[in-house]
Amino acid sequence: MHANGLVEGIRQRNIPSLARAISLVENGRNGYEELLSALHPTVGRAHRIGITGPPGAGKSTLIERLVQAYRAADVTVAVVAVDPTSPFTGGALLGDRIRMDALTLDPGVYIRSMASRGGVGGLATTTREVCDVLDAFGFQRIIIETVGVGQSELAIAGSADTTALVLVPESGDGVQVLKAGVMEIADLYLVNKADRPGADRLVQEVEIMLGIRRGNAFRHVAPHHRPTAHPTPGTAKGEGEAGSGAWEPPVLSSVAVKGEGVEQLITGFDAHYAHLERSGQLVAMRRERLARHTREVVDRALSNLVWHDRDGEARLAAGLDDVVQGRTSPYRLAHDIVRDLQEGSRR
Repeated sequence: MHANGLVEGIRQRNIPSLARAISLVENGRNGYEELLSALHPTVGRAHRIGITGPPGAGKSTLIERLVQAYRAADVTVAVVAVDPTSPFTGGALLGDRIRMDALTLDPGVYIRSMASRGGVGGLATTTREVCDVLDAFGFQRIIIETVGVGQSELAIAGSADTTALVLVPESGDGVQVLKAGVMEIADLYLVNKADRPGADRLVQEVEIMLGIRRGNAFRHVAPHHRPTAHPTPGTAKGEGEAGSGAWEPPVLSSVAVKGEGVEQLITGFDAHYAHLERSGQLVAMRRERLARHTREVVDRALSNLVWHDRDGEARLAAGLDDVVQGRTSPYRLAHDIVRDLQEGSRR
């Protein structure tokens, strides 16, 4: 189907058109940028929520419960699950759509698994573009699930308005995860499987780590080494005055398999989004995201121009022996390839 036909199908909320449009974008087929350009004026209405954390944290079960709670409130939800790549087929390995099969019968729910295919930056760009298609379709919440807490997961979570880091008490590396840079991107922390030993301790450790960053490490720790309940999920410093204070990430608990803590998490998501709107950070954040996205699209276009539209691959193959033998360097060869591109553009 032509891009214009897909745009019209999306405007009419036609699910087969949505599926074809996502495949077009995910695989970078001819016309996908034309499609995204046509949809862009209708993008920006959805609240995008990133869910990340170590494998085994129960993210998929949690997302299933989140979707059920949102649908009970008549809120439409799309889920983009970024899975490790199958070494045999190149497709998504975990298959969240299989685990959440019952949810797909609901027309207000759409679930899509995306294979990482070994990509990092490119995957983050493509994930953002798939979310744009779902946003234009009209879904009110878009949940982005990533497996692990590496740089690629952080980049993908950066496509979200609100990001939650899910931890489990038995992992034993909760604080180490925080030290890996995730603490800078998470807006909420959730200790899942909180009915297991060590959950209260992990909550307290996370609170202390966050407090060290803010300079008030033991603010949430009660006497006798017992953690106090966090104030209303998602409060902000100075919120009662002008609503523009710094956001203080709450540390919440849940038992996803029992549905416990899910409503509190949703309240936290809503509070964070409301804070972003009141403080003006939502507009600023989305503006920066669009700037970053534009740069990424330029980088992608230039890469395609060098390696596919021009003779970059042939130039690399012709000069590689000289690099191997030490007669030239990778930098000089790269410079020559770029120079050939520049000279070709001036002809």
